[in-house]
Amino acid sequence: MKRNDNIVHLSRDHHFGLLCSWKIRQGLKKQVEAARIKNYIFYFWKNHLEEHFRKEEEILFPYLEDEYTVRIQSEHTRLKKLISQIENYGDSGPFQDFADLLEQHIRFEERSWFPHLEEKLSWTTLEQIGKELDRIHFDEKDNHPDEFWK
Repeated sequence: MKRNDNIVHLSRDHHFGLLCSWKIRQGLKKQVEAARIKNYIFYFWKNHLEEHFRKEEEILFPYLEDEYTVRIQSEHTRLKKLISQIENYGDSGPFQDFADLLEQHIRFEERSWFPHLEEKLSWTTLEQIGKELDRIHFDEKDNHPDEFWK
């Protein structure tokens, strides 16, 4: 789907989020040691998701307070809770839930929320958002050294 140039940075980040979900599932399928997957989840959280969520919450949320924003906020909260649960588990308990929710969350943003923003926000507002994202965005790289999913 063609994304508005002003929010395309966030859309590109989603590619790495979908890969994260896939990598977790591959690790679980291959019965990789839980600690290795857990290390990756925390790496991805600290180096990608935490900042991505902050950008959405601080830059996009203020423009529209509607059911879409409420859903995205709720999913961010649920994903953050799963990160806390993962931190306290010794096994792979919540890994699948995290991977599933992350994928569902990204698919909703791409298929519903971003098109909704593009429809509801003015061109001027989208340009403001784009300038702010350009100022703070960096290209995503997933450089986790343990490729347990292979």
